[in-house]
Amino acid sequence: MKTTRLENRRTNPDFLNGVPELVLLKLLDRRPMHGYELVRSIKRETGDALAFGEGCVYPVLHKLESQGLLESRATTVRGRERYVYHVTPSGRTKLKRSAQEWTEIARAIQTLLQGGNDDTPVAST
Repeated sequence: MKTTRLENRRTNPDFLNGVPELVLLKLLDRRPMHGYELVRSIKRETGDALAFGEGCVYPVLHKLESQGLLESRATTVRGRERYVYHVTPSGRTKLKRSAQEWTEIARAIQTLLQGGNDDTPVAST
């Protein structure tokens, strides 16, 4: 039986601290969605590179809502009551700041992986 790339790794590695918040804010800034829709969108939008399950997504949604970065409203979707989330103005400010920070971090890591700014070995003491 062939296993997929996702089956061979954890869905929320430790190095992803802060990423679920950024991802949810970004997706919800595009359009309001409910939790399960977000779970599917994360996988689709990242080409299956990220897979946050409902056990990760819902606590983050509740945290962001309690911080005033998201708001929700109950609505009926296909006969089921769902809470649809959307980004507040404060959430957009947080998204912009977080996106800038992650862009800088990604750039720095990419620089390091490509050899850094200085390939001179550090002498050990």
